[in-house]
Amino acid sequence: MNYYELLEQDIRYTDGLTACMSCGICTSVCPAAEFTDYEPRKLMIRIQKRNADELERLLKSDYIWNCGQCMSCKTRCPRGNTPGMVIQALRRVAQITGLFVHSEKGRQQLMVKKSIGENLLSMGFCVHPDRLHPETHPEQGPVWEWVYENRKEVYERLGANIYHEGAGAVRDIDAQSMEELRSIFRETGGDLFMQKIEYDTTE
Repeated sequence: MNYYELLEQDIRYTDGLTACMSCGICTSVCPAAEFTDYEPRKLMIRIQKRNADELERLLKSDYIWNCGQCMSCKTRCPRGNTPGMVIQALRRVAQITGLFVHSEKGRQQLMVKKSIGENLLSMGFCVHPDRLHPETHPEQGPVWEWVYENRKEVYERLGANIYHEGAGAVRDIDAQSMEELRSIFRETGGDLFMQKIEYDTTE
């Protein structure tokens, strides 16, 4: 399989890598580079070599999942490159080909799909108080346990419209809007893509 052909079909790749001169400004402003082995400059060098074996190793690695997508690289590049967009295209190829399963961080997509993805399609929100169970989020501590148990009162006191339709935070999304949201996923192939992530990860 020609992974470069798949990359070049993604506008994020063709827009994100135009004329990198390896100046390193992107790495100097990259928060991920400070805490992981990810360096945008090195990524661009590796991609421009057009080495098929090297690209496959990249697609199988944790490396492409270290980028936090803050897009600081886009704002600073003197040549208009965006390593963060190249990362998006690389992740997409890793997903399409199933190579992401070789990466521990790549496999973590399944948890994102089961939380944020399913929240979105069932409730209309990426995050909703009803889904933040204290036992699955121990990092929130004992205060969150109290908030969770008293969430209706707490959120109403904060001015949220929880459990009611209309305007406001964490409101109930009406059935027509939810169907429109789900139809977008169906028409764009998002639902099949999410199924593929789960199938490849749990196979």
